[in-house]
Amino acid sequence: MKVLPFKIPKPKDDVLIFQEDIEDLFYSQLHQHEEIQLTTIVEGNGTLIVGNTINRFEKGDVIVIGSHIPHVFKSDYNPTKKSVMLSLFFTQQSFGDAFFELNELRELKPFFKKSNHGFKILGPTKNIQNLFLELKIAKKLDRFILLLSIMRIVSKKRSKRLSSFIYDKTYNHGDGKRLQNIYDYTMTHFKEDIDLEKISRITNMTKSAFCKYFKKRTNKTYFEFLNELRIAHACKLLNEDVDMSISEIAFASGYGNLANFNRQFKAKKKITPTAFRKLL
Repeated sequence: MKVLPFKIPKPKDDVLIFQEDIEDLFYSQLHQHEEIQLTTIVEGNGTLIVGNTINRFEKGDVIVIGSHIPHVFKSDYNPTKKSVMLSLFFTQQSFGDAFFELNELRELKPFFKKSNHGFKILGPTKNIQNLFLELKIAKKLDRFILLLSIMRIVSKKRSKRLSSFIYDKTYNHGDGKRLQNIYDYTMTHFKEDIDLEKISRITNMTKSAFCKYFKKRTNKTYFEFLNELRIAHACKLLNEDVDMSISEIAFASGYGNLANFNRQFKAKKKITPTAFRKLL
């Protein structure tokens, strides 16, 4: 299975693909595909990287990932529960080049515009999840009708943009493998001290070449990316482990001292870790 690009398995002649993933852990390799991905998380949680941003995914989330946006779902391991995700895959041309240009479908235009960056629905999603569950037993025509219904609801919901810039290219296998190695190493070792010497060795680049490479492909520096991953992990601990002190969470998230953790957390979240915990 190639890292990038990734081909969505589909039956012959199907233009709309429904997929149910029931796994100990979701597919955790960075990948991209031509199809737009419309997904709901039925069970599980973890880290979601979309383009150049790091987010959390939780049970009940409804997420849209646009065409060719690199992404990875990295589940938090839970020995007692499977991770479950329901997804629809399709392109803007799946039903004909001009189908979504029909005047009758003009209210779906916000869906495609927002999908260029990827987005997550804010607020209640129960009605969308119910429609996804219907997909499991629906026939092909009914799935198409359900897709339009889901897109209509999603287009009108408040949402959060995921990637901060638009991806308009397909990475070759070599380039994708290099990015995958960077992400894998970072997600595995973010709690440790990582310097440019270590991370540039992963890519067989000089430090200067690595910095230019990463910035060009993600529109941010490597250390901005690393800091976002550490802050996302800290938020998880603040939310789930009430017995851990702020200092313990700082060190468990890769920060060598509490002052730096507080400064970086407030810069990213506009609130201190202590105040963030009180809001939960």
